[in-house]
Amino acid sequence: MNVTRQITAPFTGEPIAELAIADGDAVRAAYEKARRAQLAWARLPVAERARPFLRLHDAILDRRDEILDVVQNETGKARKHAFEEVLDVAGCALHYARRAPALLAPAARRGIFPVVTQVTELRQPKGVVALITPWNYPLSLGVTDAIPALLAGNALVHKPDTQTALSTIWTVNLLVELGMPREIWQVVLGEPAEIGDALLDGADYVAFTGSTRGGRKIAEEAAKRLIGCSLELGGKNPMLVLDDADLDVTVHGAIRASFTNAGQLCLSTERLYVHESLFDGFAARLAQQTGNLKLGAGHDWSVQMGSLTSQRQLDTVAAHVEDAVAKGATVLAGGRSRPDLGPFFYEPTVLTGVTEDMRLCRNETFGPVVALYPFATDDEAVERANDTIYGLNASVWTRDRARGRAVAARLRAGTVNINEGYASAYASYDAPMGGMKASGLGRRHGQEGLYRFTESQTVAAQSTLLGFEAPLGLGNDTWAEVLSTALKTMRRLRLK
Repeated sequence: MNVTRQITAPFTGEPIAELAIADGDAVRAAYEKARRAQLAWARLPVAERARPFLRLHDAILDRRDEILDVVQNETGKARKHAFEEVLDVAGCALHYARRAPALLAPAARRGIFPVVTQVTELRQPKGVVALITPWNYPLSLGVTDAIPALLAGNALVHKPDTQTALSTIWTVNLLVELGMPREIWQVVLGEPAEIGDALLDGADYVAFTGSTRGGRKIAEEAAKRLIGCSLELGGKNPMLVLDDADLDVTVHGAIRASFTNAGQLCLSTERLYVHESLFDGFAARLAQQTGNLKLGAGHDWSVQMGSLTSQRQLDTVAAHVEDAVAKGATVLAGGRSRPDLGPFFYEPTVLTGVTEDMRLCRNETFGPVVALYPFATDDEAVERANDTIYGLNASVWTRDRARGRAVAARLRAGTVNINEGYASAYASYDAPMGGMKASGLGRRHGQEGLYRFTESQTVAAQSTLLGFEAPLGLGNDTWAEVLSTALKTMRRLRLK
């Protein structure tokens, strides 16, 4: 029996698509197709594998209006925030398509004996990668992990969130037009309880972006099978406003860091620490400008914040704010749902007086809510910023970059931005991005973001003129003396 699920638009609640839902047998069939396709794909030169992704850079920018409509319709985000996803895919595709041939090329390594021991490091694909991506950034997170995995010579069985699968399907179809073999990227839809076992059982590696709870489960199952995994998980990200920060710049940055995509961003700021000398002025400006943000549904570029994506997210946000207010927190801006705009709208919200007994103090809200806290010294700000189980992203705001770098180095977060909330580090594709502590394992971007999808293999060729056994006619004791002298000589000559 064919099972389908209806997808509705967060802006309106109206249906936008009917998508087929897989079962375990369908997932296993997807793995069979992917595994057959992977063998031929991996035999291609890396430069040839890269061609569709080089073309993707211009193609997705040229067709941006088309994919922006898709992303907005399935997520409810503002158009300018959807455009960040387009930029991300274009930038990531270009970065890896240009650099993968060199990064994946055989690399000469120093052998134990100069000349007579020749060592090469190879990068072999894992095989078939299970890619599991969330609903909040379906284009970015559904594609930018796929690109390095495919360039490394793997095939994919990809489970995007069903609510936001249309952007993945659109991109797969575009890449097929650009020359990518269709069967190396298999897309399956369904709930983890229904297809999760089959998805993990068939994988040679798992790349997961989602909740910390979900990541722990993935790690446990991967460990049972002795396969690798990378996990980008939750965050309760701090922003530190030092006493020399430019208030106008910083308030604008705080709004962007806290309310992009209605706060449904793993890198989003939820804890905002402001030096006590700036606190009152900062809080007043932030509240005023937050209250003036233009919310709306639709494709208007002037909209500054869109909708939450689901009733579940709306319920979480409302519950966190209501709990905080009931326990004494003060709402400086927002604090209300907006059913007049659409079913899942919630106002961007600024709170003060948040204490440890409130749910939003330490739990990830994942919505347009930020709490303000004063601090007296840089040491206090660092200590409080680090006082969390999470460690994904952070930002430091100061006129003194050297001071900012010094503070950043003390923060236990995988990425730290100075005078920007999240994009400077995330969009620098040559540098790794990922979480510390309960925010995940492994890294996307940089060499690590490509190499996680490979197995390193060492090939050592030894000359028959010299080996590890004593040559004929030479006693072992004499050979030990000769070998020891040779090794010490090589050390002095820096040959080893």
